Parts: sequence; C-alpha cells; structure tokens
Amino acid sequence: MSLRYTLLAFLTLVVGTFSCDGPTQPPAGPKVKLAFVVQPSAVAGGQPINPAVQVAVQDAFGNTITAATDAVTIALGATPGSGTFSGTLTVAATQGIATFSDLQFDPPGSGYMLSASAASLSGATSVPFAVTVPFTAVSVGGTQTCGLTIGGAAYCWGSNTSHPVLVAGGVNFASVSVGDSQSCGVTAAGDAYCWGSNTSNPVLVPGGVKFAAVSAGHTHTCGITETGVAYCWGFNANGQIGDGTTITRSSPAPVAGGLAFAAVSAGNHTCGVTTGGAAYCWGLNVFGQLGDGSMTDRLTPVPVVGGVSFAAVSASTSVSPLNVGTVSSYSCGVTVGGAAYCWGSNGFGQLGDSTTTDRLTPAHVVGGVTFAAVEAGLFHTCGLTTAGTAYCWGVNSFGRLGDGSTIDRLTPGPVAGGLTFTGVEVGPFHTCGVTAARAVYCWGSNAFGQLGDGSTTDGLTPVRVVQ
Repeated sequence: MSLRYTLLAFLTLVVGTFSCDGPTQPPAGPKVKLAFVVQPSAVAGGQPINPAVQVAVQDAFGNTITAATDAVTIALGATPGSGTFSGTLTVAATQGIATFSDLQFDPPGSGYMLSASAASLSGATSVPFAVTVPFTAVSVGGTQTCGLTIGGAAYCWGSNTSHPVLVAGGVNFASVSVGDSQSCGVTAAGDAYCWGSNTSNPVLVPGGVKFAAVSAGHTHTCGITETGVAYCWGFNANGQIGDGTTITRSSPAPVAGGLAFAAVSAGNHTCGVTTGGAAYCWGLNVFGQLGDGSMTDRLTPVPVVGGVSFAAVSASTSVSPLNVGTVSSYSCGVTVGGAAYCWGSNGFGQLGDSTTTDRLTPAHVVGGVTFAAVEAGLFHTCGLTTAGTAYCWGVNSFGRLGDGSTIDRLTPGPVAGGLTFTGVEVGPFHTCGVTAARAVYCWGSNAFGQLGDGSTTDGLTPVRVVQ
C-alpha cells in the first residue's frame, strides 16, 4: 500500500502601505504620551543646557503629533543633594515638540534626572545626567580654593566643604583671588567684592574705586585700577598697605610713590611690577623678601635690586605675620624671556637655586626650565611653561609638589600625571591648576577638603575637582 501526501502552501499577506522607498508609518493616532527626544547632556553648572532639551507629544506608537500645542512642564526628578535648576519650566509645543532653551543647573554632581508632564498625557523621565562646572581660572588660599566659570560665577570649596559650592549673592566676576582669610573678586564693571573672615556673602569694597584686578593676601588685599594706580586695605602692622603708615585700613588706600603698576601680588608683604617691568615690594622684610638687599621693613614701595626686568611677580603667603618663627616669606618673578628668580626665605629650597640659603636679592631658579609664570606659596613654589607643563619645588609635605612623593626638592621637578595646564595657583599647603578643557586639578593638603575631590585625603599627585 502506498501513501500519498499533499503539501499545501499558505501565504500570509500583511496589508500595509508601501512605496518605492519601503514601508511608511501608519497614520498618527491620538496623542497619549510625552517623550524626551533630546536628552540633557553636556550640562555645565550655571550655563544653559546645549543642545536644548526637547520633549515630544507622541501617540502610542512613538509618532510625534505635529499638530500638538500642549503645554509641557519640566521638573527636577532625582537630584544629588540640594540641586536646583532654573529657566522657563513650562513651554508650549511647536509642531509637537516643546523646546526648553534656557534650563540651568546648580550645583555640580551626578545622578540628576528630569521629568516632563502635560495635562491628560503620560509623563516621561530623562536619562540620568551629570552637571559639571567648566572653570576658566582657579585661585588658591590657605584652606579654600575658588574657581571661576565662563559666565563669571564663582564656586569655592575647602574650609570643610569638599566639593564646589556656588558663591552666594548672584554676583558675576571677571576674576577672583583667594587669600589666607578672605576671598575677593572683581566684576566686569570694576567693582570689587570680598568675603570670608567677616562674611560668607560677597560685600562691595567701599570707596568707589574701580579695579582692573585684585590680589588677596594673608590679612590684606591690594588692587590696581585700569590706569595702574595701586590701592591696598586691611592689616598694616608691617607697612604692607604701602601708604607710608602702619595704620590698618578698612577701605582702599592709595599706595605711595605714584608708580603705575601692571600687576600687584599680596602675601604677607606686597610686590608689584610696573608697566615698564620694574619690580617693587613693600611691608615685612624679615627674610629679605622685599629684594632690596636689606632686612628692613618698608612702609612704601622700594625697588627690587639686581637690574632684572620682570613680566610678573608673586609675593608668598604666610601662616601668621605676627609670629616670624612660623613665617616663610619670599617673592618670585619671571622675565619676559621666561627666566625665573626668587628671593627671601629659603629654608626648604623654595627659591629653587639648589640651596637652602636665604637671599636678600633675586637668585636665578636653576634647572634650565623656561617659565611663562611662577607662583610663590608658603614653603613651596610652582611654575608653568609656555607648553603648559607644571613644575614645583621646595617643601613637599602633604604632596604639595605633586610629583607622587613627599621628598623636598631644591630645584624644579615636573608635576606627575602628564597634564597640560593653562594656569597654576599655589597656596600655603596645596596647589591647583586649570586645563585647556576647563577642568581643575589640585594636589597637596586636603584636611579641609580644599582639593575638591569629595574627600579629605591628601593628594600626592593631581586629583580632579569633583563635578
């Protein structure tokens, strides 16, 4: 007996709409939900999100309803700590998409999320995102560090806050300077504000003087006007105000001598460089930090001897100008050609001349490095080459030289990590630099969170400020 089988073939047709280019989407259905079509990314604290966040009104299949004009509201969902945001939070959809063009976030952190809602529609939640702070400059003080953003917002960390916190008051600055006990900033209009020892909020410096720049020292501050006139205010026991007296000033007093300065630097003494490249210093001179060949305090500016023409000078800070046993006071300068010189206290090799001998006049920093800038700290010094390589020398407790060790150096040694900096700032116990990518890295003492990495652990090499 033979068996016969019959095979039946079935063809299932899917009815749809086709074109020469392939299948097309079915017609849009009723609007039912919201969806983030441009997620928040590249979010910089204090700056509008770019590209702008967009939320679409969609049907159940994910098609944007181009005729929708619903009002869409954005709210902050998950937030790290006390995060806030601002901008236009309710926007009417255009062609089915609501565009939020001015959303701003503070403070920096990771794990932010947005939620979107509209009447009668299912809401949506964004992907998690981080808020960073792009810094253009950084300034270092005793236990605090401050950075300046593109838009002029100032953030500070340290003094027991281990991550950047926006400076209150809503003032935007063109520059900031951090001292041992106070921080100061100058607005684009030339108004100077200070905060710290007396107040946590910026206070307008009295006197009506318009400044081009200010420099905060240990217990005094100095600034220059657009025309190069120097003013100082604060503690004046050793003549660091430069007005010919030892009277403490609560408002800016003009520095005597009628000199036109290109820049001034306040530490526990003061130094400035004139528009012609001559260096002058005044104030405490117990270690020869004024560079005039003596150890005599000066109540008015005296020229630094040696015949060197400087492009910039830096006066070191101090723990206490009243107790010379704890003072390491010195000054440094860099020439137009990139040669670095230092003078004053040298107990830990901070002058960089391969000795520990104090110098009453400028001594050449050895090592053959050509510097674009040099900054004096307390017992250590750092410089930056034109290529952006950082070098440090002097005492290395807490790792403040950034070379991965705690070994003191009598001559410049490169900072570890291979980073390229646009600026480096030196404090008494730590150092920070800002990169071309606008990230800040710090190293050295971190007992008060001044490295900004979210910890209080000292850094022997550069650590990035948390974002």
